[in-house]
Amino acid sequence: MDGRHFAELTAFMAIHETRSFRDAAARLGVTASALSRTLRRLEDRLGLRLINRTTRSVSSTEAGLLLYAKLAPAVSSVEAAVEDAIALRTDLMGTVKLNLPRLAAELIMMPRLSKFRALYPGVRIDMVIDDALTDIVAKGFDAGIRIGERLAQDMIAVRLTKPYRIAVVGSPAYFLDRPRPETPYDLTAHDCINYRWSTNGQIYRWPFTDSDSALEVDVDGSLVLNDTGFIREAALAGLGLACLPEAIVEAHFENGELVRVLDDWCAPFPGFYLYHPSRHQTPAGLKALISFLQTEER
Repeated sequence: MDGRHFAELTAFMAIHETRSFRDAAARLGVTASALSRTLRRLEDRLGLRLINRTTRSVSSTEAGLLLYAKLAPAVSSVEAAVEDAIALRTDLMGTVKLNLPRLAAELIMMPRLSKFRALYPGVRIDMVIDDALTDIVAKGFDAGIRIGERLAQDMIAVRLTKPYRIAVVGSPAYFLDRPRPETPYDLTAHDCINYRWSTNGQIYRWPFTDSDSALEVDVDGSLVLNDTGFIREAALAGLGLACLPEAIVEAHFENGELVRVLDDWCAPFPGFYLYHPSRHQTPAGLKALISFLQTEER
């Protein structure tokens, strides 16, 4: 396929997607009349009408719908291949605005920032630590990082980590005058440190499994926080039991600062994913960050 034929197909796809010659022409940086001539050449070459156009509407014919269905994945693969190649450049410039919760910043980004900066010194990372389920498009972010079960359905999602497990922990001092819980139902007798969602103000229900069935428990306590880092610090200080991803408290198991309970009741949950809008809008700096994080995880 020569360059002119590819340009004709690109023009047809833009018209199909925008349902407007004017909008498609603006996307491609040409005039509407030039775009119309390009489409006509394609239709003449194929011997098929691809677009129905009237003074008030533009729509694809049956042949146009079939052609677009075949073209879209192929063009997407070509664009992805080009983006992957660009991501290998070390002279990339620009800013990547990233929205993520404290856990993702602590577990994923902060340990790797130094290496990423050495590889891509021209890419600036602008991180906003945010435990709320923020609309990244409305707020002007390039991407977000969230637990897999909390992703928006209309986003492209890239897995960054393996699944995690929840850990229920308390300090040795907390257990000096209290029995350790044997089942989640025993938590009613304990002072539990609650987490409050910033988005809706609701209290987080502690998740467990019983013979492969899910179980969520409402716990009570004298302390409510909306920051997982402070919940961990409160547990270390002996202020109550905490329910946290094991990855951020593992080191405290090993040095004896925290004791884990209800281990058999804690099942894995989806790990972190980076999510962002359509591939057509993926900045080169973000593409480099995605490739870097995936490589680091492997």
